[in-house]
Amino acid sequence: MAVVARATVANGTHATTGLSGAAAVVRNGGNGHVRAHGNGNARWPELVPLAGGVLARALPAYEAPAEAGLYLRYGKRLLDLLGASLGLLLSAPLLLIAAVLIKLESRGPVIYKSIRIGRGARPFTFLKLRSMVDGAEQHRQKLSHLNEADGPVFKIATDPRVTRIGRLLRMTSIDEIPQLWNVLRGEMSLVGPRPPIAEEVVQYEPWQLRRLDVVPGITCLWQISGRSRIGFQEWMRLDLEYIRHRSFLLDLKILIRTIPAVLSREGAY
Repeated sequence: MAVVARATVANGTHATTGLSGAAAVVRNGGNGHVRAHGNGNARWPELVPLAGGVLARALPAYEAPAEAGLYLRYGKRLLDLLGASLGLLLSAPLLLIAAVLIKLESRGPVIYKSIRIGRGARPFTFLKLRSMVDGAEQHRQKLSHLNEADGPVFKIATDPRVTRIGRLLRMTSIDEIPQLWNVLRGEMSLVGPRPPIAEEVVQYEPWQLRRLDVVPGITCLWQISGRSRIGFQEWMRLDLEYIRHRSFLLDLKILIRTIPAVLSREGAY
């Protein structure tokens, strides 16, 4: 059944129909957010950010299945709460030092916030230590010819927008520590597929939407298998493999293997 989406943007209302239930794409020259509404049978997130004020997309209507088993329903959340609380407590001095260095090197906020897509295609505010110059997203389109990733992902090994302290934060994954707050809020898990941005999700093939079955995580099979060295299709395959075989032992194994993966800096940039 085709989905009819209606998107209201700053300079008017536009409607797209019959996109095979995949996504609605709205072109707009303004800045702000697009409000998407599904029909009576489809659920759409309320707000989707505009990408540089050029392209706004409504996310696919997607219903995540209920979790099964005691660990996935209760144990995993308990592990997340304990792990994130301990992690934030132990990393507090490191975060303070990083915050001072970020402010000394460049203007802008210490915490970088972006909209990511979580379980069931629900948007949430994703937190990281800022590792780029302030307003870096405004320059993304100009750098598109330097993109080294395949698929809908955007990655540059020597991204000119990254600051000196930012490069250190990325190589050591210290910039990811604020996501422990996302874990406490229930938007992320310690282990799970990395949360995508809306621009990536609307380009997913139907089978790749299964990544939205679960709460996204800080670390995952992709993280411990080479990170940015891995192609997009293999990345998706690893995420779906994790989703099929999730368990306490697998989560524990991934958490333990994350330590040497971070220390080796393999595929980190």
